[in-house]
Amino acid sequence: MKIAVTGASGLIGQALVPALRADGHDVVRLVRRTPRTADEHRWDPRHRQLDPAVVSDVDAVVNLAGTPIRPRPFTPSYKRDLVSSRVDSTTTVSEALAAAQTADPSRPRVLLSASAVGFYGDTGDRVVEEDAQSGEDFLARLCVQWEDATRPAVDAGVRVVTLRTGLVIGRDAMLVRILGLVFRLGLGGRMGSGRQYWPWVSLADEVGAIRFLLTADDVRGPVNLTGPEPVRNSDFVRDLAAAVSRPAVLPVPAVALRLALGEFGRSSVLAGQRAVPARLQSAGYRFTHGDLPSALREALGRG
Repeated sequence: MKIAVTGASGLIGQALVPALRADGHDVVRLVRRTPRTADEHRWDPRHRQLDPAVVSDVDAVVNLAGTPIRPRPFTPSYKRDLVSSRVDSTTTVSEALAAAQTADPSRPRVLLSASAVGFYGDTGDRVVEEDAQSGEDFLARLCVQWEDATRPAVDAGVRVVTLRTGLVIGRDAMLVRILGLVFRLGLGGRMGSGRQYWPWVSLADEVGAIRFLLTADDVRGPVNLTGPEPVRNSDFVRDLAAAVSRPAVLPVPAVALRLALGEFGRSSVLAGQRAVPARLQSAGYRFTHGDLPSALREALGRG
């Protein structure tokens, strides 16, 4: 397949591009700067500009572009950037693919477009599959807009899959870097009550699932990219502490997280989703890391 990738410089993109090439695919990367290599093509998602010729002969687009969500307060300007970077990039590739599909309807095309389990809002103990309703907080509303931006491609007959990704566990993942350091210093512990579910996925399975979905012709719509066993925060920090051979005895009070991180703390740390990969598993995907301890051991170099 010929595959265009946006967000190729991010955590997932850096692991995905070489994996796709190892599979024998022809990969082009869409970049916002001046291209440096023959496989790079410039685009300007902020102004919804992408040369139609770039995607006219592609079989798939993997859209991973978007400003990273970091552990910091959601200021108005940061919120605008989070929304616009995702909606603009997704709309741009979706419209370009729709035009290509309309010009050549005999060629099957697929758009795998990033989203997040934050779509569901705080779901408490309820098990969440892909047919669940969206939540009401900022991240949930962001995900709704993000996924809706794929509509031009859907309407043109492109197979569209929205990748509702959980917390990615990988060596260079922000979550692993930050918490790994804190726990190695012996300063880790549960966050708030510790009862909130943290849906995780190993980087290996995030990449593996994307590779799988490229050719899973019967799968379309939202797919939870999460490990098969979501865990509570208290279990997450216990497993992380065990992976670095340190105790987890210093809980972080909920009030401190709310004061320090504002809405991010409320919606992304103290809330959670018991999301399971129902559609991915029913389609036949087999996980490399079916449990959190194995994913943490690999991410922390202790596998």
